[in-house]
Amino acid sequence: MLEFFAGVGLARMGFERAGWEVVLANDMAADKKELYEGHFGPSPHYLLDDIHELAEQPDQVPTAMLAHASFPCTDLSLAGARRGINQGQSSAFWGFMHLLENLGERRPPLLLIENVTGLLTSHSGADFQSLLTAMNGQGYAVDAVVLDAACFVPQSRPRLFVLGVRSPARGSDDIAALQPSALRPKNLIAAMQAAPGVAWTLSAPPDPPERGRVKLDEILDHPQDDSPEWWSRERADYLLNQMSDRHRETADRMIAGKRWSYGTVFRRVRNGKSMAELRTDGIAGCLRTPKGGSGRQILFQAGHGEHKVRLLNANECARLMGADGYRVTTRLNQALFGFGDAVCVDAVAWLAEHWLEPHAAALKAAAT
Repeated sequence: MLEFFAGVGLARMGFERAGWEVVLANDMAADKKELYEGHFGPSPHYLLDDIHELAEQPDQVPTAMLAHASFPCTDLSLAGARRGINQGQSSAFWGFMHLLENLGERRPPLLLIENVTGLLTSHSGADFQSLLTAMNGQGYAVDAVVLDAACFVPQSRPRLFVLGVRSPARGSDDIAALQPSALRPKNLIAAMQAAPGVAWTLSAPPDPPERGRVKLDEILDHPQDDSPEWWSRERADYLLNQMSDRHRETADRMIAGKRWSYGTVFRRVRNGKSMAELRTDGIAGCLRTPKGGSGRQILFQAGHGEHKVRLLNANECARLMGADGYRVTTRLNQALFGFGDAVCVDAVAWLAEHWLEPHAAALKAAAT
């Protein structure tokens, strides 16, 4: 398979878990390749190149059954001012489409494209429709699901996955008959039904595991009380005082508890003021790239009449992405940026097994 926008290789880990082999990886970020090779070892198949430049060199791309593309989400999120798929980093999608066009008949029979669910509403749905139409234009019938990493790990990370099949040997195109399900919530179905003239190949993968089965405290390290990872008392109290009344009441109950309990905190600006927002449902918030002062997730541990605060470390963030045991050989922020910009290993492995494999098997059978 081919892995575009490969980052630090978490999609590779998911595909390999499902029995796929990566024969080419591509990204333009040297710091992500450094992390990738720190974990996997020397990787001559990793091409460090801009996708727009690679599109003009199709001979560098080997023939494969599947291509996965997790193109930048920057301009599809609030952080990127919702500029959309035609601007900034998110316009890299068109470089990927151009590469497929230049591959000609060597285009992979299967595509899997991943991005944030904000793609569904970007430019009132026009960007999602443009993506689907572009895939159709390259000969792919399409399908789409939303899968949350919280089905596998204690992190809220819903992501949109769009499947492309060049020769749809199975499935249907009865888009009007779709009903809300664990993988196709109402907003996804509405976006799919609002895309006129799209060629679909709908299939019915099973429901994913129940969300929230794994809890935050199961993936945490437990540094000694005198570890420098813990914030000073003054800094921990300052965070506590940044909480709203509602969140402070929750924190106070945790502090008064007879056992340790855990929550995560992000700082957000509310009405021009920096606030600390506490989450205590056993699921961490979505990992982000650590840009600015609010991108890193904070652990809040409380009980026995006290509270302790520290940042989540690289190993914990790896576990939140389903990449337990990932060898981090770079500085911390570089690792956190790589994980925050990646796709959950378990989500990829599950989709590969339950969604991609049936299509791959049908394509192979049709070719014999």
